Amino acid sequence: MEDVFWSHRGERCTFDVMVKEFGLASPALLHLATIVRGADTNRLDLAPESPGLLAASLGLSRVFADDLKQLDASMALYDGLYRWCRDARSESHDWPPRKSKG
Repeated sequence: MEDVFWSHRGERCTFDVMVKEFGLASPALLHLATIVRGADTNRLDLAPESPGLLAASLGLSRVFADDLKQLDASMALYDGLYRWCRDARSESHDWPPRKSKG
């Protein structure tokens, strides 16, 4: 929405605005904000995760016609992305799994 306080400002999306206005500048939250900005402003090159977030968000919008139900369902997605930004970015899953030497 335009001309409201909680909206895009310049190249920043509403999530960026909220992070700034509430003074939430942790590294994990700033990284999440970049992912969200990429998905929300069609700048999918900002973070490799942005296209995935856009795909999941668009999929959820097709699953839930009610905005509040969609928001409720989306919270787990954003919580998971935040936790990944906070403490799982260096984790990976190899396939096939490495066999122990023993």
